[in-house]
Amino acid sequence: MSVVNKLQHLEPGTKRVSGAGGVAILLTFAAFLALPQLTIFPLLGFFGVVTYGWLTHREGTVQFLTFLTTVSTALILALISVYLLVSAFPVFRLLGLEVLIGTQEPLWSSAADAYSLVPMMWGTFVTTLIAMLIAGPLGIAGAVFLSEIAPSWAREITKPAIEILAGIPSIVYGFLGFVLLNDYLMQELAVPNYGSFFAVGLVIGLMALPTVVSVAEDALASIPDEMKDGAHALGATDWQTTTSVTIPAAFSGVSAAVLLGVGRVVGETMAATVILGNITSLPDPLTDVFANKVTLTSLIASQYGNASGLQMSALFAAGVVLFVTVMFLSIGSQIIEAHMKRKLGGNQ
Repeated sequence: MSVVNKLQHLEPGTKRVSGAGGVAILLTFAAFLALPQLTIFPLLGFFGVVTYGWLTHREGTVQFLTFLTTVSTALILALISVYLLVSAFPVFRLLGLEVLIGTQEPLWSSAADAYSLVPMMWGTFVTTLIAMLIAGPLGIAGAVFLSEIAPSWAREITKPAIEILAGIPSIVYGFLGFVLLNDYLMQELAVPNYGSFFAVGLVIGLMALPTVVSVAEDALASIPDEMKDGAHALGATDWQTTTSVTIPAAFSGVSAAVLLGVGRVVGETMAATVILGNITSLPDPLTDVFANKVTLTSLIASQYGNASGLQMSALFAAGVVLFVTVMFLSIGSQIIEAHMKRKLGGNQ
């Protein structure tokens, strides 16, 4: 039975609590938009209703709160989407698709009202590609090691280390990349710029690595033991079982792990902002991975403080591009995971 149906079959007392709570949260939202200084009063009323419901009709109150949380999540996502689109509309109305495909100089100039996101999208693409060439193979290899090869003592050491890597703030990665990696590239490889797409790709690739390892390892661990036992019974070695049975069966989940890693890389801000010089032009030549240019996230982080008018709208347009990209990556990963569940369940 769905949450909505359950709410329809609640006791009268619970319905009154749910109704009062719903009215209170609506008044809170309305006050936040129209009279922010009065928001605290309906909010306190909501907490009072919830407290009363928790003491007198706990089960129904829990159902109401879970329903409210679900609706709030969808509503917040919708509001963010609408706000981004409305804020980006002025620059699209003036420049049209030139915002996304324009290549005529100047590409980005507030004085000339020229705002093309092509250099930023190219920088994001290059850094993402470099990062996933690192996080993809290493992440899958790490997941295979943890799930299929590592002894228990090695797994107990490695898993916490991966979790620590995931918990390190991105600004720390960016600062280390700026101080250590840039110096190394200039001194050892004679890179002409202090900051480059290559350095950013290396850093954010390491940042995405824990995500890929964790999700891929879960996918590999979900493969039924019966499939592996059958391969062993036919005389396959452990490595043959891993490469011929486990990895192919978990391919959908592993692919979803890589897509989630791409989403993490595309949206990374602080590391790119710290390392890059944020020069709003295309590299010359276009394939120069050692160019010190800009990405979508570093553009927003470096310019929003001084932006206004059409320039601010262009920054919101960059946010729309990022939002849509990450949304499609997330949807793609969920579709792949759903396919994996159907495959393992025998419903292909």
